[in-house]
Amino acid sequence: MRVRGLWMTLPLLAVGLPGPVAAQELDAPRPIDALNSVWIEELTWMEVRDEIAAGKTTAIVSTGGVEPNGPYVATGKHNYVLMSACDLLARELGDALCAPIVKLVPEGSIDPPSGHMRYPGTLSVRQETFEAVLEDVGRSLAAHGFTDVVYIGDSGGNARGMRAVADKLTAEWGEAGRGATAHHIGAFYNYADVERYMEDELGYDQPIDEGLHDNLYITSIMMVTDPTVVRYDQRVAAGKATINGASIEPKDEIIELGRKLLQFRIDVTAAAIREARGR
Repeated sequence: MRVRGLWMTLPLLAVGLPGPVAAQELDAPRPIDALNSVWIEELTWMEVRDEIAAGKTTAIVSTGGVEPNGPYVATGKHNYVLMSACDLLARELGDALCAPIVKLVPEGSIDPPSGHMRYPGTLSVRQETFEAVLEDVGRSLAAHGFTDVVYIGDSGGNARGMRAVADKLTAEWGEAGRGATAHHIGAFYNYADVERYMEDELGYDQPIDEGLHDNLYITSIMMVTDPTVVRYDQRVAAGKATINGASIEPKDEIIELGRKLLQFRIDVTAAAIREARGR
């Protein structure tokens, strides 16, 4: 208690709370080379500042989820997809950075449980919470000089909230003369097209439907990020290295399939973002 009491009497400066930021600090040059990353959370504030100044003024806000995905696939399925997808998308655009993935999204009522919340491991937030987070993230990015905030989602249920927030922020920024725009790019959530591309162009079929929240195209894309999140080794050892009648062996071949499917999605999404931004 004495320590707590002493701490409470210290000046704010002594406990590390920042005071006014001097202009010379904000303008100070980086003392070391920058990291080659498109993820804002991996960069220092100086690196983010310099990337914006160099023209990387589009920020991608991706939304995933934590939900049941059958007996083999990690609950963070959508988030693992986005780890690879946002990185590739930002680099394809050449003038974009990735905000941290919004991993918690509406997944059903918590009490009583409904939808995905009926399964252990699912994490759900209220729709208003989800949209409030998206709003605050978007406003944060615009405050630092990003002129285009792009919302993409790997789960269909996220679209309504992203679209509502993008419309709200664009109207708000337009009225304020902010010089920033928010976009919901629904073209990213194009799994029906991905499946057709996989079957018709790449020649991979799923002859049966096992009724699981899993399929070959999702599994292969996840394997690009990390094969352990689809329990690759365990499935091979148990003789269960298939999904919907399609084999996920050999590993390198299926990872390469995932890369091709990812690139298909990136090409479609990058074109939609360029159209939405007008450049």
